[in-house]
Amino acid sequence: MTPVEEPAQGGARRTAPGGGARVSLLGRAFRETGYLLLSLPLAIAGFVVFVAGVSVGAGLLVTLLGLPVLAVTLTASHGLGNLDRRRLAAIGYPVPLTRPYRTSERGVRRILARLAHGQSWLDLLYGLLRFPVSIATFVIAVVWWIGGAGSVLYIVWERFLPENDSGLADLLGYPGRAADIALTTVLGLLLLVSAPWVVRGLVAVHRGLARITLGGTSTTALREQIQSLTQSRAAAVDAEADTLRRIERDIHDGPQQRLVRMSMDLRAAQRRLGQDDADAAGTLIGEAIEQVQSSLEELRALSRGIAPPVLADRGLRAAIAAVAGRSPIPVELDVSLTADQRLAAARESAAYFVVTEALANAAKHSGAGLVRVSVSLTDDDTLVVRISDDGVGGAHVGKGHGLAGLTDRLAGIDGTLQVISPEDGGTQVVATI
Repeated sequence: MTPVEEPAQGGARRTAPGGGARVSLLGRAFRETGYLLLSLPLAIAGFVVFVAGVSVGAGLLVTLLGLPVLAVTLTASHGLGNLDRRRLAAIGYPVPLTRPYRTSERGVRRILARLAHGQSWLDLLYGLLRFPVSIATFVIAVVWWIGGAGSVLYIVWERFLPENDSGLADLLGYPGRAADIALTTVLGLLLLVSAPWVVRGLVAVHRGLARITLGGTSTTALREQIQSLTQSRAAAVDAEADTLRRIERDIHDGPQQRLVRMSMDLRAAQRRLGQDDADAAGTLIGEAIEQVQSSLEELRALSRGIAPPVLADRGLRAAIAAVAGRSPIPVELDVSLTADQRLAAARESAAYFVVTEALANAAKHSGAGLVRVSVSLTDDDTLVVRISDDGVGGAHVGKGHGLAGLTDRLAGIDGTLQVISPEDGGTQVVATI
């Protein structure tokens, strides 16, 4: 049924239901056809990279020059693979994410890291396998569209054929020009009508090959991520258990003993007052007050291992400003968060403890004259906390040190800790949450 255009408000026109679906179907068919047509030259490039790179690299392995040649070949194939990943995603067929290639190595180690990247080899295999697939799909797509369009237009160009030329209808036993034109036109219409689904099937072949090769390490990456998350959760549980044991031990050895001593002094003062010995009672009460003050100081120190009320009430910006104000070393703050901007409680807590521990370590060991604290959010919503000082350096993440506990705490929320502290001075602690 022909789509009917109806006037809409404001003089605009709209298409009746059904027309938009047909336009969308044709648009998708044309996009997928464009993908198939462009796949052939890209497949030729990938095949050339495979043949030239593998043959030259394998031939030169004896001299070790083949290693960089193979590394360059894998880099080129990986680039072509990424291009096809984007092309498939653009037409609505995204390939599962794979383990990305990242390395900070240089020289020979960088070459070996590239050779050890399994996904690059799968991308190279994709360059080999898609060559015959692209040839076949290119030919089928072109023949289907051109054959359909040519058959529909048969009535236009049929008159230019030689008079003794036999048409399709003649071969089927239906002689005559009218029968020949009718049959050819009907077949052309069938080809054009079925072309979108044929093209989609051809693209599905490319997608299936891409999922096997370009998405080959997605399952491996998922397993590695599950294993990493399991380990990080275990590390977080251990870190919390260690923190609880440390707080229990510190309370028992510090404030609890002082409170016991204060209780004894107050009882003794009470007895002295009953004996009218005001001077002795005053001395005991003074000692009890000193014990109370010492207990308060120790409890304040212990509270640094527990989220302070200011963090829960006013957020990370205010909490970091408060802890910086208590630092014995001058602190420069650069917090990009606004006063009312709140993050997830786990992220705020982790960032707060990174700052408190780093400032405590700087005060104890660095001999620094200034500490800079920077807190920012990246475009992908990653929280980056950076604490740097101008001290003596030499800090490291060792078992039993506060920084090691921070590493475990951050691992529980998929965060990382990096410590850069050369022996010639200066320490930088970077937490990515």
